[in-house]
Amino acid sequence: MPSEIRVLGFAGSLRRASVNRGLLRVAAGQLPEGMNLDVFDLAPIPLYNGDVESQDGFPEPVVAFREAIRAADALLIVCPEYNYSIPGVLKNAIDWASRGADQPFAGKPVALMGAGGGLGSARSQYHLRQVCVYLDMHPLNKPEVMVPMSGQKFDKDGELTDESVRPKVAALLAALAGWTRQLRGDSRGE
Repeated sequence: MPSEIRVLGFAGSLRRASVNRGLLRVAAGQLPEGMNLDVFDLAPIPLYNGDVESQDGFPEPVVAFREAIRAADALLIVCPEYNYSIPGVLKNAIDWASRGADQPFAGKPVALMGAGGGLGSARSQYHLRQVCVYLDMHPLNKPEVMVPMSGQKFDKDGELTDESVRPKVAALLAALAGWTRQLRGDSRGE
């Protein structure tokens, strides 16, 4: 039996009814056998300030985020697109967590997905892949999950209404499981 995989998921949106937070909830219901998903809320993480870091160290929400990343076998980042790029909330959290030589992202398999307008977060995911490479993460290449025209696929509460999205999320998570097992050297990548 394949070993269990602990995934840490987080969305780059703070809105309670965010379609991207909704997409993360969809993922929680599409996990393959042997995979668990812990969700981290980025809202308590303050804006990065080098003076705070140098004088007081990491704020408690940042410590908790870093520990959650470190404890995870893999990451699932759900990324909206703001102004053709990564939303500030997500970039800020990554910037805080990546500080120092002991940054916890190195070596982590990561899957990306997102919902948005016409391209469904394609540009933000492209920029996020660049950040992943710099931080020595191992982004999953395929399948890609970009949910275009999300206003037509989620209701006003951020709940999925288009059932064609679920199998795409399930395929992404199954691929993340295989990728994670392959990278950590589990037998046959199962």
